[in-house]
Amino acid sequence: MGKASQLAEMAIDERLRAVIADDDPFARRVIKDVLSESGVLVVAEARDGREAVEFALYYRPDVVIMDVAMPGLDGILATHQILKVVPDQLVIVLTGAGDEDDQLGLLALRAGAAGFITKDVDIDALPRALEGVRAGEAAISRTLTRRVIEQLRSAPGHSYGMRPVKSPLTAREWEVIDLLKATRSTDEIAAELVLSTETVRSHVKNILRKLKVRSRQEAVAVADRMRNTAPPDR
Repeated sequence: MGKASQLAEMAIDERLRAVIADDDPFARRVIKDVLSESGVLVVAEARDGREAVEFALYYRPDVVIMDVAMPGLDGILATHQILKVVPDQLVIVLTGAGDEDDQLGLLALRAGAAGFITKDVDIDALPRALEGVRAGEAAISRTLTRRVIEQLRSAPGHSYGMRPVKSPLTAREWEVIDLLKATRSTDEIAAELVLSTETVRSHVKNILRKLKVRSRQEAVAVADRMRNTAPPDR
């Protein structure tokens, strides 16, 4: 292989690699054209949620661009399945404009998406959003950001959602504690956090072990004492 070919291959390797998942072939084409023009390499195009999961796990792209409404497996569930296997996979969820956008956006973020964008935004801004996500930024609209802030402010209990800076519990385990405090059942916690019931039971078991208690009620009480005796994690 000549030097020019090696340099060309290195340049390709450094490009942001993406998988597009959308059941609309025209939408896929528009997104692909915009990304390609900006230097993004589209490695695969999925026609439904199941293909999105398959291609994401096979190609391990830098980012997956996921439509919400797809046959068989919707974009939210597909995102959840991908992140169960590859927790650090970046996914940006796309949806059409509508009254349910904010709620869908919250579901996408709970499923682990790094961003949520409506298709009515300037499509030329999508490549910048992908680069931002790869750099560690969140790609969400101002209205969705405001919705998230409002939900945090309206959360029940003055200590709900806060956690000590130093704690034996993980961030996810603190989320489970919050829902246990709100008297959610295992199934309800699973639905709220977009997890399997088995995963929730495992989290609860780990919480009880780490806090050295025998019941969920005791775990909540210990967690409250920890919050009241240490400054919250900001």
